[in-house]
Amino acid sequence: MAKDRSQHEDYSGPLKRLLLGVVLLCLIGTFLVWRIDSPRVERFRAQVTDKVVPSMDWAMVPVTATINLLRDFQSYQRLSEQNQELRSELRRMRAWKEAALQLEQENARLLDLNNVRLDPRLTYITGVVMADSGSPFRQSVLLNVGARDGIVDGWAAMDGIGLVGRISGVGQNTARVILLTDAASAIPATIQPSGQNALIAGDNSAAPVLDFLENRELVRPGDRVITSGDGGVFPAGLLIGQVAADPAGRLRVRLSADYERLEFLRVLRHQGTNPVTDPGGVVGPMRPSDTALVPESGGGADG
Repeated sequence: MAKDRSQHEDYSGPLKRLLLGVVLLCLIGTFLVWRIDSPRVERFRAQVTDKVVPSMDWAMVPVTATINLLRDFQSYQRLSEQNQELRSELRRMRAWKEAALQLEQENARLLDLNNVRLDPRLTYITGVVMADSGSPFRQSVLLNVGARDGIVDGWAAMDGIGLVGRISGVGQNTARVILLTDAASAIPATIQPSGQNALIAGDNSAAPVLDFLENRELVRPGDRVITSGDGGVFPAGLLIGQVAADPAGRLRVRLSADYERLEFLRVLRHQGTNPVTDPGGVVGPMRPSDTALVPESGGGADG
């Protein structure tokens, strides 16, 4: 066995060296042929290329597949980056969409305020609702207008549809509006078309109570309720709501103002009835002929 192994090694060494020499000679010959600048050699190279290259397509398949794989991987990376960018842009667009919706709603509120038809003699100030009390015992909102804007206690406040409440408390830069639903609110009103007078009294519910009706038989659910102007607090003709009946049969007012979305309020400048400051304006001066009717205290005592 040792002899056979040694004989095999004696033959394999020279064969390897011979094979390596042949390969080197072929490579050197190929290099020389490809480097010789001669028309005949050029024709020979063209014939060899025509014979060998078409039959070597199978050898290029792995190379082509590898190149395509690398290109696909690069395309996938670009697609992934574009996908991330699109997602970021989509998030930004959603934020802009929410901002646009809010601006659209605010614009609609302002348009509603502009569409309210008022007495041409009345002027108004538009304020933004800053805070809502939300208390079950006191229902009011805070506006960003105050004494610097000429706001006075008792003025009416409206949204884009109907009456909301009255000013109750004025600061330099803010004013508080007591809503019609507050328990401290009581507004004289007129019911149309019957012309009945009533009092709209808040009870901290969504629908104030309709009290002190002159003739309840003339009032029907759905009748229009407006301010009467009695007492000179509110101007007459401001829309309040419609008559409705609760399950107990008591008449209430379904308010026209949207209390769920109070964002802008219009404060009406209304001075009301001028107060009496000089009694002489009501009681005229005493005439000379009236002095005879007034007994003198001194003469009565002497008599």
